Amino acid sequence: MKKTPFKRVQQKLARAGVSISRVNGNTLSVSSLNRAGLGASILLPESFPIEEKAVLQLLDFAGVSHPDGGEVRCACATPDFHAGSGIPVGAVIVTSPDMVIPQSIGTDINCGMRLHRLGVHYDAFLARKAEWVERVRGDLLGGTRNIPTAPGEMTALFEGGLGDFWGAVGRRSARDGLLARLDLEQVTRELAGLHPSSFVRGSAAYAPEALQNTGRAVLRDPGLGTIGGGNHFVEVQVVTELVDRRACFERGLTVGQVVVMIHTGSRDVGFHVGRRWMDKARELWPKGMKHPESKVFALVGEMAGHYLLAMHSAAHYADANRALIAEMVRQRTRELFGPDTEAPLLVDVPHNIVLQEPQGNVHRKGATPAYAGQDLLIPGSMGHDSYLLTGLGNPRWLSSASHGAGRSMSRSEILFQGRKDPGILGLERVQCITTREERMIEEAPGAYKEIGEVVRSQVEEETVAVIARFSPVLTFKA
Repeated sequence: MKKTPFKRVQQKLARAGVSISRVNGNTLSVSSLNRAGLGASILLPESFPIEEKAVLQLLDFAGVSHPDGGEVRCACATPDFHAGSGIPVGAVIVTSPDMVIPQSIGTDINCGMRLHRLGVHYDAFLARKAEWVERVRGDLLGGTRNIPTAPGEMTALFEGGLGDFWGAVGRRSARDGLLARLDLEQVTRELAGLHPSSFVRGSAAYAPEALQNTGRAVLRDPGLGTIGGGNHFVEVQVVTELVDRRACFERGLTVGQVVVMIHTGSRDVGFHVGRRWMDKARELWPKGMKHPESKVFALVGEMAGHYLLAMHSAAHYADANRALIAEMVRQRTRELFGPDTEAPLLVDVPHNIVLQEPQGNVHRKGATPAYAGQDLLIPGSMGHDSYLLTGLGNPRWLSSASHGAGRSMSRSEILFQGRKDPGILGLERVQCITTREERMIEEAPGAYKEIGEVVRSQVEEETVAVIARFSPVLTFKA
């Protein structure tokens, strides 16, 4: 995206009733000239372009209200800030505890990140890379995935999360497919690596009935254990830098180790829940009251609580989706590198979720929690480095961090520009394994912001501290 001079951006936004100023080299302050007290901070380095559309979307988001009560208390945005479908990506707002905004999360509920230390050195991995890729490709993109579940196990998942799911699987007398070789003791231990939101109760009543009341003893859900489209991926990476050596030692990380990073969400379950509740928020808008100009609808009171139950049921499905993808990768790795290959979980963190925190309901759209002492992940594109970090719980930035580098060009724009000049794509050293060739162009490194600047700015603003840096080896995209 071409960078417009700041003064020109100021002038253009002023004509739209928005004041924007630069606080420092990393931070912008924006406010509406038409509504007193409405404003937000944007953590956006000077080297990045400012999207007027994204700024206007953020102020609309921060200005959401409901005739029956509820309020937005504060708002900010992380460096991967860019325009989205109504709600900007990288936006974080806090509402009063009685209000939620389903559109802020949309249908990709708990799209999140998971990281496993594979337990194999880079040289050893390269020696058997082709064979490993062929086996994993079948599970992730082909027809060899085999995850038979029972309806009661899915109900347990929607209600209580991944721990209840593993417990229900363990009580089954006979298991086959992926679950037959599951190390229940290990996956149960790994629950400690989940974010606290993974233990919030959901409600199976809001989850798809077809995954619970099938009339069959065994169900093969076509969405469970799948990557999904868009920017979701499974990526093999190599540890290239230990920034906090003590923290790396505690996590068993050394230079040259191979790790696997998984980015995916709640698939069709998220669509089922998200679409229904966005529609419900519109339908329940008080009769005779003017619809908001932004077309962003809130829920208040009892219905806000019901939405949170429904949202967490889909979020639990996303946790299981990532965990089962990790298990497929782990089992294939054991086939080649030995049964003692542990491939332990290091961290799993959510994006696109509403969490009840002391300051209110925190809505993170394309942003991740960065609580003090909590590990998190910020991936680059498939051609750039990714980072393991720890949160610093900075209240100014609502204990939040970016969920990635953020797009600098939309998918349609990079497809158009890439056809004219393939050199801008940055695909020269990228190995992307996909069934859709256009995905490589849509998600090309050239479509994303520079990840080093994204991380640097957040370190300087004391939202995160870097633990380690990883470089991509190969990426699976559906």
